[in-house]
Amino acid sequence: MKKIIIINGPNLNLLGQREDDIYGKDTLDEIKNKCEKKGKEQNLEVNFYQSNNEGEIINKIHEASSLYDGIIINPAAFTHSSIAILDSLRAINKPKIEIHLSNIYSREEYRKKSITSEGVNGLICGFGGNSYILGIEAIAKLIYKE
Repeated sequence: MKKIIIINGPNLNLLGQREDDIYGKDTLDEIKNKCEKKGKEQNLEVNFYQSNNEGEIINKIHEASSLYDGIIINPAAFTHSSIAILDSLRAINKPKIEIHLSNIYSREEYRKKSITSEGVNGLICGFGGNSYILGIEAIAKLIYKE
């Protein structure tokens, strides 16, 4: 069984408590449980990680290079500002998918640019918690070359 990691950025630990009109009502733990179930269906072991710290996210991406077969990342607010996360994604030669709960292109002007998406194979946004499920399906196809 192949292994993936889903890396979650700042404030995603507050899902279910903040702006549910934008981010939905599911908590991060509920999304994690759905992802683990979907991963099993796709023959993937899913590991979940969340940090509010940019450096910790970068270290986790570096670690993923040797421990995982693919990365799904929701960089959250770092999407729009972190060249450092972009550089770490570019350094990893594994399938990578960026996801977002909301449609970043229908939000405030400063959220419409994803710096980090330049370092991934593809971007999924706007489907709430289902963005994670779609990301798992997409990364499975990349990993198993379907």
